[in-house]
Amino acid sequence: MTIRLILCILLFAHCHAQVFRASQEVPAAIPREFRGAWCAIVYHIDWPSRAGLDATSQKAELTAILDRMQSLHMNALIFQVRPECDAAYASATEPWSAWISGKMNQKPSYDPLAFCIQEAHQRGIEVHAWFNPFRALANAEKPVSINHVSQAQPELVKRYADGLWCDPAHPGSQKRALAAMQDVARRYDVDGIHIDDYFYPYPKNGLTFPDGKSPAQRRAIVDAFVAEMYRSLKQIKPWLRIGISPFGIWKPGVPEGTTAQLNAYDDLACDARKWLANGQCDYLAPQLYWRIEGPQSYSLLLPWWRAQGTRPVWPGIATSRIKSPEDSSRSTKEILQQVQLSRTNPSTYHGHLHWSVKALMQDRDGIATRLATLYPTPALVPPMPWSSKTQPQPLVAFAQRSNGKIHLRWNKPDATIKKIVCQMKIKGTWRTVKILHAGITSIVMTDAEAIAITAVNRFGNASRATTLQP
Repeated sequence: MTIRLILCILLFAHCHAQVFRASQEVPAAIPREFRGAWCAIVYHIDWPSRAGLDATSQKAELTAILDRMQSLHMNALIFQVRPECDAAYASATEPWSAWISGKMNQKPSYDPLAFCIQEAHQRGIEVHAWFNPFRALANAEKPVSINHVSQAQPELVKRYADGLWCDPAHPGSQKRALAAMQDVARRYDVDGIHIDDYFYPYPKNGLTFPDGKSPAQRRAIVDAFVAEMYRSLKQIKPWLRIGISPFGIWKPGVPEGTTAQLNAYDDLACDARKWLANGQCDYLAPQLYWRIEGPQSYSLLLPWWRAQGTRPVWPGIATSRIKSPEDSSRSTKEILQQVQLSRTNPSTYHGHLHWSVKALMQDRDGIATRLATLYPTPALVPPMPWSSKTQPQPLVAFAQRSNGKIHLRWNKPDATIKKIVCQMKIKGTWRTVKILHAGITSIVMTDAEAIAITAVNRFGNASRATTLQP
């Protein structure tokens, strides 16, 4: 092909490309909902699927999880990184987790947390690093490395039933747990830090945790830990989303009619109601694993929790109990109803978390297929106006139509921008079609009457949309 012919082809293509122009039309609001799932590494609950799995297979399993979440338009993975004073990331103080490499402190050939963040962000999914602050070993007989807390700082550790626990009352236990969270916050591009319901251990065999403390003293200890966790992490990165997932019932009989065998307030030293009221978390995810009907009513507990503070309450939903041994008659319909109920409170941002991602991967009783109907488009994680209300600058964008496709590109945003949202107007209706990582600066889209692009910063605040039309 001659140079003249090539130039003629390029000129012909340019002449037949339709350039879009700026428009003052305002697109529909971008959907906002926290759509999360927990991914536990302990006992291979979710990932990796079994012991001894090589790095290539581990990566393949993790990308499959993220692919499934992306296909469902989910936007947050709660990724367990420290289940037993160990690490699923490169740490100078905590040993590599045996759940990753098969043997405690045996270094894998890659960094699981770094890999998870990279792959998740490419798919527009947030990663919240999930820590268990005080559990040292779920099984006290498990072999440990010399740098595990039970060997390196045995003065911190107490045995309870068949496990080992770092004594929350010991300043060294709090310091070690906080240092691990702060280390990850500084060195990794995580979007959030998450802790669950394990403060003091769940009661077992009528035993008392051997610290000589009263329930009130323990609550004061845990209260101080939570306050310092929130303060110190926000100081490192103000945009980090700090989440807490307590046992779903604060106290038996609260709200009225609720029964429970466990008193989280007294037994676990967990006063999550206070933390929510004091704004010491950016979201609370109480584990509301019960049914809508019954003495632990999901539909009774959820509005009670949401009335205790102004920060978002995004319930944990027991998706893994569908057709499970502990609840064989739990149906997909029940889970879908609970998702819908999580959207009924207009005074808070919507959201919920699935326990756990394994059920979505199995599509247990068709749950993933059915969830797709409840998540029809991508959604942004809600913003944190209590941390920042700063609105990013609009993007400068250029688009043209060629061969029935729209080629859209935009200026590279500054470092404060985390995501790019693309919307399209088709047959008079605006639809959110893509939520992209900020490193992407172009996309090819199907034909539309108009398109819009929006920058979203690390706090979740959106710019004014840049709208273009032919």
